[in-house]
Amino acid sequence: MLETYESLKALIVSIEDDIKKAAGGNRAAGTRVRKEMQEVKNIAQDLRKKILEAREGESS
Repeated sequence: MLETYESLKALIVSIEDDIKKAAGGNRAAGTRVRKEMQEVKNIAQDLRKKILEAREGESS
């Protein structure tokens, strides 16, 4: 679970420059950010699932 969280943090940090470029009007950077944000969503969903599984494992 921690590994998934660390990969999520690393992905967020890695797109910081593109976010700044997109805010400045760079359309290509905006496209890259949207693509990476989809990956952020997927990793966050996976992390959420692992947290729920861990919680269910404790209550069983």
